[in-house]
Amino acid sequence: MRMNELSPGPGARRSRKRIARGQSSDHGKTAGRGHAGQKSRSGGLNKVNFEGGQFPIQRRVPKRGFATHKPTTYEIRLDQLNRFSGNVGLDELRSAGLISRGARRAKVIASGELSQTINLIGISATQGARRAIEAQGGRIGD
Repeated sequence: MRMNELSPGPGARRSRKRIARGQSSDHGKTAGRGHAGQKSRSGGLNKVNFEGGQFPIQRRVPKRGFATHKPTTYEIRLDQLNRFSGNVGLDELRSAGLISRGARRAKVIASGELSQTINLIGISATQGARRAIEAQGGRIGD
């Protein structure tokens, strides 16, 4: 058997409907659209949110506020902490530009090498980052 000898089995592929091609096609005259009415005419379909002329719900409900979907927890790599020494909190990370003003939490991840002794205040850390910070003589706590 060769690729050019393959063909679909009998009945596997149906021929397409030939709409509006005479009465013998079973889709002549009204072309499968029924008789009169909006849906039988060209362009005669309702909009997605159309409610029959009733004042639509997306205009009835008041729009209030705006919520951005920025992350509230930021990840800090170990090698980014090398620019600090001593106590490091959210304010220090903000002033260094590592997290945004709206950041509520930060978490140190074990990526890179740490060469400073730092104490994290109000910042969480992964297990690998915790081991690396404590190996340098630092602490993690509030």
